[in-house]
Amino acid sequence: MDELNSIVTAGLAARYDSLAASVRQLAGPLSDEEFWRKPFGFGNSFGHLVLHLTGNLNYYIGAQIAGTAYIRDRNREFTETTHLTKAETLKRFDEAVAIVLRTIRSQSVEDWARKYTARLEDDAGNRFNIVVRCLSHLHHHIGQMTYLCEELARAK
Repeated sequence: MDELNSIVTAGLAARYDSLAASVRQLAGPLSDEEFWRKPFGFGNSFGHLVLHLTGNLNYYIGAQIAGTAYIRDRNREFTETTHLTKAETLKRFDEAVAIVLRTIRSQSVEDWARKYTARLEDDAGNRFNIVVRCLSHLHHHIGQMTYLCEELARAK
């Protein structure tokens, strides 16, 4: 069972690391202004999606599994009007990913199966499920970020 736990842990950590690198790569060419611009009358800016992903990871994995003191304001992730620089926003995202990676690497076989419930995720069931859900959520929003980058490039 230890070997399976090692495989699961390594696979999850590698995928989180890879997706975090995708976020940074997509953000790279954006100016601070473009990072916060909403190219459509609906939806979010790239920056607001980064805030949202940061909040998601900090809350569901950081606060609920790792025991950090993070308090989430989900609505503000989409409405924040005080825009930090792109670099500072991505730094905070990287810090959330680092917490996720440390948390994943510290899970034992028994830890993965521990009961898990959190606001808006009462049916997650266990730690493994929430870590996979957060990974899927990150991947989903990278798709939106890709589309935003294409639209911002088209508008230049």
